[in-house]
Amino acid sequence: MADFSALVSDPGAWAALISLVVMEIVLGIDNLIFISILTNKLPEAQRPKARTIGISLALGMRLALLATLAWIVGLTAPVFNLGVTGPVNEHGYPQFETEFSWRDLILIAGGLFLVWKATTEIHHNMTPERETEGPSLGRVGLNFGAAIFQIILLDLVFSIDSILTAVGMTDHLPIMVIAVLAAVLVMLLASGPLAKFIHDNPSVVMLALGFLLMIGMVLIADGFGIHVPKGYVYAAMAFSAFVESLNLIARRHRLKKAPPSQGNE
Repeated sequence: MADFSALVSDPGAWAALISLVVMEIVLGIDNLIFISILTNKLPEAQRPKARTIGISLALGMRLALLATLAWIVGLTAPVFNLGVTGPVNEHGYPQFETEFSWRDLILIAGGLFLVWKATTEIHHNMTPERETEGPSLGRVGLNFGAAIFQIILLDLVFSIDSILTAVGMTDHLPIMVIAVLAAVLVMLLASGPLAKFIHDNPSVVMLALGFLLMIGMVLIADGFGIHVPKGYVYAAMAFSAFVESLNLIARRHRLKKAPPSQGNE
């Protein structure tokens, strides 16, 4: 209790908490986009339940990982070395890692899964086989259990990345817990509106899938020791989303100005 009181009265702890909450929310965007796209493929009655389960699993995994911080930190220890020398940069250091930890392997596997999933969804959207009611997202059937299983796989990858980021920003467990709870609460509140927006605007689907494809490549690169600054990635995503929002606004203005269809004369 004394340690917690000291944290409450420490301005540095509050600054770390605010920074970590913002970072966790930003990192949660990737998780939320994947859950939204995947659950939109389910029957409409099952979507809210699937989103709630997916986000609850994300919270449970993050809290479980926080309870085993020593094990999580141990995931960064090298497991094996390829024993080869990669190309070096101007400073004489290898451009990619030849030693791999469990964290690296998990990120590579998660990135490959995300690239495969995004590529498959892009293919389905570009080569529709059959149309059913609603936008294109509703035409590719998905079993509820299969959707939850895929969400669990990506939740695990994003949760490990999230917790390792938190460990790198603060040493205080209460701050990490509060930041994770705040970020998941935001995810829970935003999941419904985001999924509805994606469902109601099929053109946004391709942009979201492009985001997932880019995130998958970043995870793979990170696993190989090529660290892409997250700020660049999210800045590119924000700019793309801004351009797409302008396209949506322009499209709606054109529809309003379009002359009404001629009836029977």
